[in-house]
This record gives sequence, C-alpha cells and structure tokens, in this order.
Amino acid sequence: MSDAPINDPARPGRRPSLAPLVVVVGFFVVAITLVLVGAQRSAEPPPTVTIDRAGAPDDPRPVTVIMRDYLFDPTPLVLVAGETVRLTVFSAGMTGHEMVLGDASVQAAWAHADAAATPPAPFATAPPASVPPGTGGVRLLLASGESATVDYLVPASGELQLLCHLSGHIAQGMIGRVEMRSTIDPVATLAGQ
Repeated sequence: MSDAPINDPARPGRRPSLAPLVVVVGFFVVAITLVLVGAQRSAEPPPTVTIDRAGAPDDPRPVTVIMRDYLFDPTPLVLVAGETVRLTVFSAGMTGHEMVLGDASVQAAWAHADAAATPPAPFATAPPASVPPGTGGVRLLLASGESATVDYLVPASGELQLLCHLSGHIAQGMIGRVEMRSTIDPVATLAGQ
C-alpha cells in the first residue's frame, strides 16, 4: 500500500471537485438576478401615498425616514401643511448622515453652520454645528445604525426641502423631495368613514 493520502491531487486518476465552480456560478446567477430586479424596480414609479388623517399636536401622524448612503427614503416625503408629524429617522448607511427638514432659510443656516465647523480634510468627522435659536426646521445628526424620533410641526405654507449638509453628501445626491399637500386625500377620507 502507498502512504499517499486518498485525496492527493498528484495521484493520477482522480478528478478535481466541481464544487468550487458550482458555488462561483451560483453566486454569479444570484448577483445578476439581483441587478436585473433592482434595475426593473428603479424604473417603476414610486408608490402613491395616501394620507387618511393629518397629524395633530396631541396625536402626531407617524412618518418614517431612512437615511441610506446618499439618499433619503421615502422620496418624496409627503406632508400635510399645518400638521404635526412624529418623525422616526434611521441612519441605515455605512457612514453617519444628517437630516435637515425646513425651508430655504433653514437649509442655508445649516449649510453655513456645517461648512464652518467641518475641517478641510477628507473623511472629516460629523461637525458639532449649531444655528441660532428660532431658525426653525428640524435637524438630526445620526451615526450609522442610530435612530431618533422627534415631533415636528409642518409649516402651514411654504416649500420644504430635505437635505444632508455633511461634507460632500449633497454632491453625491443626498437630496430628498418633499411633497406638501394642502389637505388630506379625499379618497382615503371617504374610505375611512
């Protein structure tokens, strides 16, 4: 008898296992399937949002926002003018993100504050920025994996913007759309009666 191991590839007559090839091909099939499904889903229009009731100070309407790497979900964020919402915000990206919800003057104030506090180095840490009291809007700065909940009174008029002013994030597309509605959806109201 020979002292050579049974699985010795140097032994003639043994074929190498096909298992690694099957695994690699399987991964490629899954990856291509995911890319095709993602491409199809991105071409679909966003779902229609129906709001059956506007939030009140004593009963805010729950709204969830997820900050992913360089985008806000949902987009558009649908709000009713004058309502109170309870924003639950998750930072689901690999890096920290900021959510600033407010009009153009709120955005300008936070853009200036973040720029002034950000060191001019790549991969700078999140700035300890602040704006004067009474600026309005809402700002949440969350590290990856964190979440926060805050009540927000939506202005009765005007246009709101949803941005992340951290260094380079707007340039990479972290701009959310906000759709302001003047009233709740009449179809949803009739269905709820």
